[in-house]
Amino acid sequence: MAEMQTKSRQPRRGIYILPTLFTIGTIFCGFYAVINTMKGEFDLAAIALGFAVVCDGLDGRIARLTNSCSEFGVQMDSLADIITFGLAPAVLAYLWGAKSIVATVPPYAKHVQQIGWIVCFAFVICGAMRLARFNIQTAKPQPLTTSSKKSFVGMPIPAGAGLIAAIVHFTPESITHWPAGALWNILVGFLAFLMISTIRYPSFKHIDMRSRKSYVSFYLLALLVALIYLYSQVVLLILATVYATSGFLMKIHQMVKHKNEVILPAEQLFPSPDDTK
Repeated sequence: MAEMQTKSRQPRRGIYILPTLFTIGTIFCGFYAVINTMKGEFDLAAIALGFAVVCDGLDGRIARLTNSCSEFGVQMDSLADIITFGLAPAVLAYLWGAKSIVATVPPYAKHVQQIGWIVCFAFVICGAMRLARFNIQTAKPQPLTTSSKKSFVGMPIPAGAGLIAAIVHFTPESITHWPAGALWNILVGFLAFLMISTIRYPSFKHIDMRSRKSYVSFYLLALLVALIYLYSQVVLLILATVYATSGFLMKIHQMVKHKNEVILPAEQLFPSPDDTK
């Protein structure tokens, strides 16, 4: 009887395939994005990366809901991320933001282009380092604290790719002036830094869609989908920007708060005579 109950609790083999299909979908979106970037279809490439973010979020959640997590799926998901959210957005960032810059005299445009491919390559390397660190942290048995459940260490690589895709989707025309290209290089380099930093970013894995209050989450999700369908350029840019800057802004807030706590007010250092009576 116990053996029958154990077998009934084990997921079927077909269930293991479902998260893997979404992971394959993530890889396909990344490949499609690279192909369209090389063809100059930057908006289609950005949209493909947007769908990749959705697939990447669904594969892990489906695996947890169906209790079909496996080491094979974890490794394949990690390899998919470096292709789709590392290589594909880096190629898009370079061809859209640096390669199309018009030549100038003095050769500022040439320098911006050269720095551009270096920065975009750094984005790929930092994304790979971020994924390697994440795999090491998840492989080690660590106590699950509240902060570890609700946050990532360093900006997740899909968030960096999502912001690049959102900006390109908002303005599909490539950059042609070197000052804008220089600012773009700074932004891509800053995103690369955020991925390898120790700044914590919020995680939504703790949200239980099977709870009694899940109808609120479904309502908000439906509202968000409707807004994206109607105003995709603005809404996606706002969402990507808010998340990409959330961890950095929270870190600054914590540093300022800690500094204010360390510096004691003058009244506490030098109490007035009335307080000592």
